[in-house]
Amino acid sequence: MQTEDAIHLHRIDPARNMARFYRMSSTLSLFGDICLVREWGRIGRPGRIRIDLYETGEEALAAREALSRVKRQRGYRDVCGMGRRLR
Repeated sequence: MQTEDAIHLHRIDPARNMARFYRMSSTLSLFGDICLVREWGRIGRPGRIRIDLYETGEEALAAREALSRVKRQRGYRDVCGMGRRLR
């Protein structure tokens, strides 16, 4: 799996006992499609995984950008390294 293009987001709100993560990455499927792999859940726990297939890299990139935009609007922030937030 390619990790160079991975997006890793966190949403942490101690007042609401919220500690969530959301990850997205792209890779080629066995049949040549582009897989957009999404994983989400509570930080420190195994997450749920969903794999969406796209015929072209442009479609996968557009879907990934749309999903990351929605997540950021909901309060998710980029993380860097071992859980440190970017500003």
